[in-house]
Amino acid sequence: MKAEEFDAKFENGEDITEFIDLSNAHRPRYEQKRINIDFPIWMIEALEHEAKRLGVTSDSMIKLWLAERLDKKLLLSRIKQ
Repeated sequence: MKAEEFDAKFENGEDITEFIDLSNAHRPRYEQKRINIDFPIWMIEALEHEAKRLGVTSDSMIKLWLAERLDKKLLLSRIKQ
């Protein structure tokens, strides 16, 4: 398929997934890297309680909270510039 045909299908909202090799696809800067962090037991218990209440994993809670904090920090630093 030529690029023009592919672009036209995409622009028309057609499903183009059959034409894409997703086996090597990745999102830049979203690769995973494992770290180890030690938390006091009370924090782990509170984290597990909140995660259970929301129906998600503790890992997801940590990632969500860190992302929110980092996004807020980045936003504030951009406003100050």
